[in-house]
Amino acid sequence: MPYLELSLDLDHRDPDVAEQACFASGALSVTLADAADTPILEPLPGTTPLWPSVRLTALYEAGTDAQAVIGELRDALADPQLPVTVRVLEDRVWEREWLKDFHPRRHGRRLWICPGGQPPPVTEADEPAVIVWLDPGLAFGTGTHPTTALCLAWLDETALSGARVLDVGSGSGILSVAALALGAGHAVAIDIDPQALLASRENAERNGVAGRLSVRPADAPWGGDYDVVVANILAEPLLALAGAIAGATRPGGRLVLSGLLATQAATVAARYAAWFDIEPARILGDWAALAGRRRN
Repeated sequence: MPYLELSLDLDHRDPDVAEQACFASGALSVTLADAADTPILEPLPGTTPLWPSVRLTALYEAGTDAQAVIGELRDALADPQLPVTVRVLEDRVWEREWLKDFHPRRHGRRLWICPGGQPPPVTEADEPAVIVWLDPGLAFGTGTHPTTALCLAWLDETALSGARVLDVGSGSGILSVAALALGAGHAVAIDIDPQALLASRENAERNGVAGRLSVRPADAPWGGDYDVVVANILAEPLLALAGAIAGATRPGGRLVLSGLLATQAATVAARYAAWFDIEPARILGDWAALAGRRRN
């Protein structure tokens, strides 16, 4: 069945008002995205992601009166000239679209992230490959983004045997599942998005580590005394959650922080230096990751 797609750039307009107006007019789904390629991956808990220029895309059933919906949006945003683009989309399995650009990738010496049915190429290596079979579903995290890749490479080189791991902002569960595949004893994955919690559970089951993974919403107790903490979110939530992350890490425990632009690394490193000995930033393109060890 085809669908009707409406999209518009919000600029200074309130995205919450626009999103509510779309759902009130019968939208099946509403997506807020960056209209100017300014990277923001995950908002603070309980907030709407905001970019300098926000593009809203709403999906409606075929046959929806587009002009009526546009009129409601213009009324809600108090802009009678608001430009809105309309197009008809042929039906497809949208959650499978990511497969077009997702192929087996190696991170570090032995860790491979692979979509189902696509094993890694045969290569000569000092150690056997550790394969994580991944289906992100509707959650963030395939290993293709530099921030995730930086964290995966760090996990590959970190001693994880029997470790207790906390994954803050788990998305698809890629980091916690990878840690378990690399030998961690138990992991706790937390996220604000129910779709992410579902994806984390499913990917843990797919890789045979579900019995060693606990999945929790971000407002549930995190627990503490973790040997390893991974947090691939954003600079702002990393700064806001610094005390909680430090409190969850045992003395001598390790952490890796990402979701950072390289220009933000020094600010985040300075905040975490209150508790951790922070190593020089790892840079990949415009992105950075920070690793450190909790002081006693």
